[in-house]
Amino acid sequence: MKRKFAALLAVAALTVSACSGGSSPNPSQAPGDSTGPEATDTAMEPSDTKVAAVTTGPHPYFEPWGEGVADAQADFGLAGSIFKYPPEWSFDLENGVIETLVAQGYNAFVVFPGDPTGQNATYEELAGRDIPSVSGAGCTLDPVMDELCFATDVELSAYNGTKAVIEAMGGEGNIVHLAGFLSVSNTKLRMEGVEKAVAESDGAVTLIQTITETDDWEAGEKLISSLFAAREAEIDGIIATGYIQSAVAAKHLTQIGDKRIKLVGIDDDKIVLDAIRDGYMTGTMSQNPYLQAYVGAYALDLFRRGCECKADTPHLIDSGSGLITADDLDNYKEGLKEYAKEFVGTFKDTYMECSS
Repeated sequence: MKRKFAALLAVAALTVSACSGGSSPNPSQAPGDSTGPEATDTAMEPSDTKVAAVTTGPHPYFEPWGEGVADAQADFGLAGSIFKYPPEWSFDLENGVIETLVAQGYNAFVVFPGDPTGQNATYEELAGRDIPSVSGAGCTLDPVMDELCFATDVELSAYNGTKAVIEAMGGEGNIVHLAGFLSVSNTKLRMEGVEKAVAESDGAVTLIQTITETDDWEAGEKLISSLFAAREAEIDGIIATGYIQSAVAAKHLTQIGDKRIKLVGIDDDKIVLDAIRDGYMTGTMSQNPYLQAYVGAYALDLFRRGCECKADTPHLIDSGSGLITADDLDNYKEGLKEYAKEFVGTFKDTYMECSS
């Protein structure tokens, strides 16, 4: 099952938005497959790279970033690693954290772009100090100033999650989409993925409501409670495309004992996993924040050693996504880490040009 789940992630991993133009690698070929490129020896001489992973604020999604950069330090001989974020969700405070870490000697950054436009100025300033940066969990808007972006192809993930809801519904019925903040570029991409999946039903499925701004515990509780109070009988399926709204929706279905409504969420909050185990959720779309930090740190060290992107390297490198069902609950985390370790093994040969 572990191998099966890692392979599922690889099949789902697509690369888009070219860094310098050109084609993407075969998305159906898992890193480390015998038909793929030979795995690269990632063991290198110890470096002076001190990598910092920084997010816009506290959020449970990012917790694996700390383990990811720490493992990268150990595996790749980095000089240091740290995971930091400001006490509240703030782009300005995030930039303050970055500035402080630069002053402390950190010279490579994995950053969640709290402002998809404004973060480019931060990246440009870091580049001016010969400090490379990559985005994680979300990308900036063109013209991008970071080296690469390691993130979920959120449109594809939302599309596949919606298709899973539709299949669980028997191919027809009414769907609600619980979406995140409209100010975040990923939200609109996820909405497009949901709408595409619904459109492919040729009218058999109706998207009766999209509720945004639910990626906050208080707001999510209020909006989702109101939804169930007003429209529960009309709803056949729910696609939740954010961490918090997935947990809130799972909690509500569990509390009211409703297994008729088919729910697919995202990420792995305990409430979500318990709801899948107890039959109140069809499944949840995995993401791989561990890979974003782990492979991101490895890539940053390569950039600091003089490597450059190949001409056909995409700017967005999909960190992978797959549907976690009840069959995967006992081993999916191991599968995510295994996929990250296999991915890094072919990363250098696939995406980078290095003099040595």
